[in-house]
Amino acid sequence: MDFRSILCAFALTAFAGLSTGLGRLFVLAKRNINPRFLSLSLGFSAGVMVFISLTEIMTEARGLLTAEWGDKTGVIYTFLAFFGGILLIGIIDHLVPDSSNPHELSHVNQQEENSCNNNKLMRSGILTAIAIGLHNFPEGIATFSTSVSNLSLGLPIAFAVAIHNIPEGIAVAVPIYKATGCRVRAFRWSLLSGLAEPIGGLLSYLILQPFMSDTLLGIIYAAVAGIMVFISFDELLPLAHEYGEEHTSIYGLIAGMAVMAFSLLLFM
Repeated sequence: MDFRSILCAFALTAFAGLSTGLGRLFVLAKRNINPRFLSLSLGFSAGVMVFISLTEIMTEARGLLTAEWGDKTGVIYTFLAFFGGILLIGIIDHLVPDSSNPHELSHVNQQEENSCNNNKLMRSGILTAIAIGLHNFPEGIATFSTSVSNLSLGLPIAFAVAIHNIPEGIAVAVPIYKATGCRVRAFRWSLLSGLAEPIGGLLSYLILQPFMSDTLLGIIYAAVAGIMVFISFDELLPLAHEYGEEHTSIYGLIAGMAVMAFSLLLFM
C-alpha cells in the first residue's frame, strides 16, 4: 500500500470525524437549526450509507471471499462478517447509557431549557464527547479501511459520516457552551470528540496491515457494510424522525440512494 493512498484515506477519515466541530458553528451563530432540513440531511446520509453498503461494499466483499473460498463458503463468510459488524456496533451502542448517548439528543433540548445547574451541563457535554469518541471508533475503521483500498467507495462513506457527525457535535457543544459561556471551549470539545475517528481508523489499519490479505479485506468490507447499515437504521433514521416529519426523512433517504445510484452509473 503506497503512502499516497494512506494519506488520502486519513484525510477523508479526518474530514468525516472532525465534522463534529461544525456543530459548534451553530452554537456560534446562536441560530436554531431548521428541523426539516436536518431531518432531510440525516435521511440523505442514511440513504447513501445503505445503498453503497448493500450494492457496492457487499459486492466487493463477496467477490474477494468467493475468489478465495469458493461460491458457497465465500457467501457464508460474507454474511457472517456483515452480521458481525452489526453485532460489534450494536454492543458498543448498548454499552453507552442513553443519558450520554450522542444519538439520544432529546436530553440536549431539555438542557437548553433547564440550564440552572452548570456542573451537570458540563458533565453531560463531556460524557457525550467521550461517548461520541467511542461511537466514532468503528466508523473510523469503516471509513479508513474502505478508503485506503478503494477510494471511490470511501468518498461517499466519508461524506455520509460527515453529515451525521454534525448533530453529534451540536450535542457536545450546546451543554458545554450553556455551562461555561465559552464558545472556544465548546468548539474544542466538539472537535476533540471527532478525533477518535481518524486516529482509530489509522491505528486499526496499521495493526491489521501486516496480516492484510484478500480474505481479511473481504471480511472488513462486509463488516463495514454491517456497521453502516446499523448506523443508518438504528441512529440516523430515528434521529431524523425526531427532528422533522417522517416523510421528510424518507424523501432524504430516497434522494441519497438516487444520488449514489446516479454517481455509480457515471463511473461505469
